[in-house]
Amino acid sequence: MPIDPLDPRRTALLIMDVQPGIVSLYPDATETYFTRLSKLADAARVAGVHVIYVVVSFRPGHPEINPRNPGFSRVKEGDRLVDQRVHASVAPQPGEVVVVKRRVSAFSGSDLDIVLRSHDIQHLILAGIATSGVVLSTLRQAADADYRLTVLADCCLDADAEVHDVLIRKIFPRQATVTTADALLGALQASRT
Repeated sequence: MPIDPLDPRRTALLIMDVQPGIVSLYPDATETYFTRLSKLADAARVAGVHVIYVVVSFRPGHPEINPRNPGFSRVKEGDRLVDQRVHASVAPQPGEVVVVKRRVSAFSGSDLDIVLRSHDIQHLILAGIATSGVVLSTLRQAADADYRLTVLADCCLDADAEVHDVLIRKIFPRQATVTTADALLGALQASRT
């Protein structure tokens, strides 16, 4: 689907939860996926779009995890989400913001809202792992905050292909433009002319 013209100065590409501890759980996170995401981040930078990384992380011992939270309680079994590094193939450039969150949504337990408001960001482009996790939760919260939203279908992964498909085709279009990395690359090039 084509994207409406965008204002790079008021747009941010959010690359979410693409960190080694999460990527290791997704066999579909192939070299093709990382190449696509890296190419997109490079094009966004050239166009003047803010590239912001979001990682989920907890302190050693996981004091932020309540035992009543079934999803995150499993994290306490190992230190998989103590590491805040982004996957090396799409690592942030010097000066790019890395937001640390403590729950599923990129906004939950993080300073993302302050970062976005400080740069007068009005349009969020969402990519990351997993479609039914960080992408869905962030989209819902951002829609409630009146952001213009774009979801990159081929830059999101989920362990359940059917859930990914339903979200991309039926749920996300209610609140966002759903498109591909190639379509966004075209919009980024058009924004520079």
